[in-house]
Amino acid sequence: MTAVVEPEIGKARLRKEDARLITGRTRWTDNLTLPGMLHLAVLRSPFAHAKIVSIDTSAAKDAPGVVAVYTGKDLDPEGAIGMPCAWPITPDMKSPRRPVLASDQVNFAGEGVAVVVARTSAEAHDALESIDVEYEDLPVVLGLEAAMAEGAPLVHEELGTNRNALWVFDSGEAGTGSSIDEAIASAEVTVKRRFRQQRLIPAFMEPRACVVDPTAAQLTMWVSTQVPHVLKTMAALTLGIPEHKLRVIAPDVGGGFGGKLAVVSEEMMCLIVAQKIGKPVKWNESRSESMVAAHHGRDQIQDITITAKRDGTVTGLKVELLADMGAYLGLVGPGVPILGAFMFNSIYKFPAYHFACTNVFTNTTLTDAYRGAGRPEATFAIERIMDELAVELGMEPLELREKNWIKHEEFPFTTVCGLTYDSGNYEAATEKAKQLFDYDGLRREQAERRANNDPVQLGIGISTFTEMCGLAPSRVLGSLDYAAGGWEHAGIRVLPTGKVEVLTGASAHGQGHETAWSQIVADHLGVAFEDVEVLHGDTQSSHKGMDTYGSRSLVVGGIAVVKAVEKVVAKARVIAAHMMECAEDDLEFEGGKFTVKGTDKSTGIGEIAFAVFSAHDLPDGVEPSLDSDATFDPENFSFPHGTHLCATEVDTETGRVTIRSYVCVDDVGSVVNPIIVEGQVHGGLAQGIAQALYEEAVFDESGTLQTGTFADYLLPSAMDLPKFVTDRTETPSTTNSLGVKGVGEAGTIASTPAVVNSVIDAVRHFGVNDIEMPLSPMRVWHAIQHGTAAAGDVGSEAGGGLGSIDASGGAK
Repeated sequence: MTAVVEPEIGKARLRKEDARLITGRTRWTDNLTLPGMLHLAVLRSPFAHAKIVSIDTSAAKDAPGVVAVYTGKDLDPEGAIGMPCAWPITPDMKSPRRPVLASDQVNFAGEGVAVVVARTSAEAHDALESIDVEYEDLPVVLGLEAAMAEGAPLVHEELGTNRNALWVFDSGEAGTGSSIDEAIASAEVTVKRRFRQQRLIPAFMEPRACVVDPTAAQLTMWVSTQVPHVLKTMAALTLGIPEHKLRVIAPDVGGGFGGKLAVVSEEMMCLIVAQKIGKPVKWNESRSESMVAAHHGRDQIQDITITAKRDGTVTGLKVELLADMGAYLGLVGPGVPILGAFMFNSIYKFPAYHFACTNVFTNTTLTDAYRGAGRPEATFAIERIMDELAVELGMEPLELREKNWIKHEEFPFTTVCGLTYDSGNYEAATEKAKQLFDYDGLRREQAERRANNDPVQLGIGISTFTEMCGLAPSRVLGSLDYAAGGWEHAGIRVLPTGKVEVLTGASAHGQGHETAWSQIVADHLGVAFEDVEVLHGDTQSSHKGMDTYGSRSLVVGGIAVVKAVEKVVAKARVIAAHMMECAEDDLEFEGGKFTVKGTDKSTGIGEIAFAVFSAHDLPDGVEPSLDSDATFDPENFSFPHGTHLCATEVDTETGRVTIRSYVCVDDVGSVVNPIIVEGQVHGGLAQGIAQALYEEAVFDESGTLQTGTFADYLLPSAMDLPKFVTDRTETPSTTNSLGVKGVGEAGTIASTPAVVNSVIDAVRHFGVNDIEMPLSPMRVWHAIQHGTAAAGDVGSEAGGGLGSIDASGGAK
């Protein structure tokens, strides 16, 4: 009797990667030490906006251990090198040159102005103090509205404006819905709110690092990045390096969260300096350097108008955004709000929709992708405004949502934005979440506390969300003027002994690709999980790829793996038929074996692999190889969804917020490995809750970052986070063969509005309908005392409390 082999897909496998990561038996970029390697340290401007009058590097050049000191003009005499921006969202988008090192002017505090090359890192950093830079102050502009005001100081004088671009979508003009003006004019109920998305710092575990070895015929670059393939191409285009002469390796990477989805000036600096000196060089930033100079995330002002009928049917949504780009444009920064443009309507059936986003320059660190990239911002706004509409209508907030969401029998559903959601069941996810949460019981307790004037009030917050991920069909990205495609590549190498190597262009930085890909290959090729090795993050071994971001790894990269395996099986079928002297159509393939139908005659992948290796008896014209490649371009985004419910207790005497209960039921389609899914959800929840309650990048009036260390920028620890109750429903995607949807960003996208809605719900009877994030005890207490009008008038505690300036530039 043949033993039944348990499928790998769906199994809760412990991650292959964890043994080396947890024990430290791995290699980070900063672990690398090459013979003759030199160290780089960057001198950064203390001013947010200033002319560079002169730079005297003579004393630094004479400092102990120093090999060379370079300024911007040394590295780029012609001023021709500019960091790439891959997303020109409009034809007239303003795109100022972002230099490797500033030569004539600095535009944010932390911008590099010189680099020291020394024999040790300590000597390089010591020599920085010997460099004498004379600056001439320029007016600083901080805050989105301040930057757009008439007569405001200009970040880039040559542009004549601080406006980067205006991008508009209108359902009436696009033919995907009716006119928003008509919806507003005929509305029975209109609710308007302004929401603030504070500036955040990705705060990955491993700061950015880069090692470049120019001593061989090919430049080799080790770098802590999410995008080795993108970096290779962009470096070749930026510096004129022949692409085939550059190898980029992303070893194990200690987190990214979008913060390493970039091509940064320090990476280009390392390439230039290594070639100039002819020796390997290493740059590894400090944490404080990372906080001020690596890109930031979010930073938007959202003006939201929602219209509805008195019975709760929504009729229109108008979104007007101001988005802070910082001083320069990042790799995909201008397009981040545009990704959100398609998600403000969320799971709801809006007949009319208008979105307009103005991207703005300020004298701050540039912003770019941060976990969720536009989708968390959109979900926050729509879930907050749905709660506000429910209050206006006197409806239960879940009842309002259910009245307007897409029903499960209506899928596939084309939204007012023109996207087609392929599958989903919001009713099932919400019902399961309510049961796990004890929604009705908590509502009763809330009413009792309210009636008793309990000093600790209970609030219940809701976030029902979907997201577009699995970036993305290349044609769609092309229609949005994105420079690259959305495909992904994979290769399968079948070794003579039947073991398998998987090459993937999806470059992991902690997500568990090696485990999940092994499970997929084990099931589809019929080999043991332990017999699969996954190779990634090296542009020489995995030569093609679009890398990892936007919850695309599994839904695009994983499907490329499946396609490559299918080609291996097709090649093996031809050889198996020859070996067993039968027609190909007479063969069945299951569990790694080809069997002649109706017989017990079979041969396995391992036997075929060795037959291919020996090549003694192959069919005429058949090459001795089972190896296969595949490149998969998705036909649609994937649309995971879920319902998140949060109960908070708010101490009205101190403003302290405690999360009492957090339940989320996510639907990420079919699940390859539930342990990995749980890990992704938990990590996402931590980041989303942190935005709601803890994190904020704060600048003073001169443009100096006040939250430049973890002593000032409040990252939550495990002690600050609640115990999560997580569960799933499964509606498989209909647009890929595994039925999978993205999961990497779901927790971050959904959790922030759930927490904020919960806190507002707890104190709404004090006249509060909004509190600016993060909801620190001071801000919550102040709102309780003074109502919404003053709820945003309290500075971040991390930024020094009262009298500080927040990232929006508003007076505190």
